[in-house]
Amino acid sequence: MDWVYVGLGLVILLLAGDVLVKGAVNLSLRLGVPALIVSLTIVAFGTSAPELLIAINAVHENAPGIALGNVIGSNTANILLVLGIPAMLAVLHSSECNTRKTYIYMILSSVLFIVVAMMGPITWMHGIVLLSALFFVLGDAFCEARAHRNGNSACDPCAIGDVEDIEGVDPDMPWWRIGIFMVLGLIGLPLGADLLVEGAVSIARHFEIDETVIGLTLVAVGTSLPELATTVMAALRRQADVALGNVIGSNMFNLLAIIGITSFVGVIPVDEQFLRFDLWVMLGASLLLAPFVFLGWNITKQWGIVLTSLYAVYILIVLL
Repeated sequence: MDWVYVGLGLVILLLAGDVLVKGAVNLSLRLGVPALIVSLTIVAFGTSAPELLIAINAVHENAPGIALGNVIGSNTANILLVLGIPAMLAVLHSSECNTRKTYIYMILSSVLFIVVAMMGPITWMHGIVLLSALFFVLGDAFCEARAHRNGNSACDPCAIGDVEDIEGVDPDMPWWRIGIFMVLGLIGLPLGADLLVEGAVSIARHFEIDETVIGLTLVAVGTSLPELATTVMAALRRQADVALGNVIGSNMFNLLAIIGITSFVGVIPVDEQFLRFDLWVMLGASLLLAPFVFLGWNITKQWGIVLTSLYAVYILIVLL
C-alpha cells in the first residue's frame, strides 16, 4: 500500500498543482492583476506548490531528509535529466535565449544555500535570508521586465510575454470553472503531499533506507515530472529554446522559496550526506550549464546523452 500511496499522492499533486495554477492565473487576471505580476509570482508559486507542500509535510512528519532531499535532488534532476532527455529528442537552442543574469543569480543562490546548510540546522532566521534573496531576484526581474515592456531594453527571447503567453490563461474561462479549479487545487495539494510523504517515509523505514535517499531519488524525480513533461513537449514541437531559462528559474525558486518558507514551520536539520556529496553535485551540475549560457553552445543530442548518463551515475551512487 505504501507504493500505492506514493503513486496516488504524486498523481494528485501533479493534477492539483496544474489546476491551481490555471485557477489562480485566470482569477488574478479577471481581478485586474497585471499579467506581469501573475507571471512573476502566482505561476512561479503555483508550479512549486507540490515541492513546498511535500517539504512542509515532511517536516511535520519528522522526516526533514525528504524535505531537503527533494529540493537538492530536484535541482540536480532539473539540469541533468529535464534538460538531458529533451535534448536527445531535439536540439535545445540555448544560444537563442539570454539567461546570463538569471544563471548568475542561480549560482549565487546555490552558493548561499550551501553556506546556509553548512550553518545548519536551518531555522527561521536562515529562512529570512533565503526569502530576502528571493525578493531581491523577483524585484530585479520585475524592473527588467517592466523596462522591456516600455521599450527601454533590448529584445530578449526569454522575457515575459503577453497575457496569452502565460501558462494556463484562458480569457473565456467562466467564473464557476475558476472556482472549481481553485478549490480542487487547494484541497488536492495537501492531500497529495500527505499521501506521498507518508508512503515515502514508510517505504524508507520498511527497507531501512535513509529518508535522505528517498528524498533525493523517488520524491525528487516525481516532483520533477511536470518540468520534464513540459520540456519534452517543447522539444517535440521544436520550441525548446527557452527550456534552459525555465530550468534555471525553477531551480532558483526551489532553493530560496521552498526551504525558506518551510523553515518557518520547523527546524530543518542537515544530514551529513548532503554536506559531503549531494550539495556539491547540485552545484557541479549547475556549473555544467556555464558553456551553454555564456558561450552560446546549443544542447545537442550528444550533450543530452552526457547529461542523462551523469544523472544515472549519480542515482546509482546515491542508491549504493
